[in-house]
Amino acid sequence: MGNLPVLKPREVCRILESLGFSMVRQRGSHVQYRHTDGRGTTVPNHAGRNISPILLRQIARDIGMTAEGFISHR
Repeated sequence: MGNLPVLKPREVCRILESLGFSMVRQRGSHVQYRHTDGRGTTVPNHAGRNISPILLRQIARDIGMTAEGFISHR
């Protein structure tokens, strides 16, 4: 388990879209992404706030990946 970077929400959304996820809805600043196979996750998109490594690990777990594997799609 290496050190994970701090990413901007825009970068996390771009990675999810490159993995085949699409935005299905947004409520406030939380954007929900869903894959055609049923996997899904929510990305908080607060202005001026980054995605912490802890939250990045949770997003990766939601979609069935390791955080390191998720980051490798940058």
